[in-house]
Amino acid sequence: MARDKATTARPRQPAPRLRADELRAWQALLHAHYQITKILDAELRAGHAISLDAYDVLLRLARADGRSLRMTQLAERVLIPPSTLTRRVDRLVEQGLVQRSKEPDDARVVAVGLTDRGLSLLRRAARTHLQGIHAHFTGKLDADQLVEVASGLEVVVGPHVEH
Repeated sequence: MARDKATTARPRQPAPRLRADELRAWQALLHAHYQITKILDAELRAGHAISLDAYDVLLRLARADGRSLRMTQLAERVLIPPSTLTRRVDRLVEQGLVQRSKEPDDARVVAVGLTDRGLSLLRRAARTHLQGIHAHFTGKLDADQLVEVASGLEVVVGPHVEH
């Protein structure tokens, strides 16, 4: 005879509540991230016909040794889900901004490399992106606030965030 779920279920714990300052910090983080990334994405699309996600891919490749990474390495570094990354790389290949290649030692491993065209676009887009970061984020904070924000968020994500 099947047991009734009500008799075997653990008693429900009340949902934890956030203090007002915790909720304020959480909501501020969510809203700031959403608003700023939306604006930065729009600026890159308008100025360079590239999304913020694509910019992130190009930037990670530009910073890598030989301007190339295995797809698995790239997936660990970018701020988008793996399924989105695959589609994003497909589009970047179509645009001639990156190229795929098989690893010489293991044909199952796919590497993505930044093309000269991709590097040129990245350099132009970087000006727009950095101006946007300053205009919409860092320029709104004083030096002490910048240190506090960075220090606080590094406690959450760890100090080894790739810059």
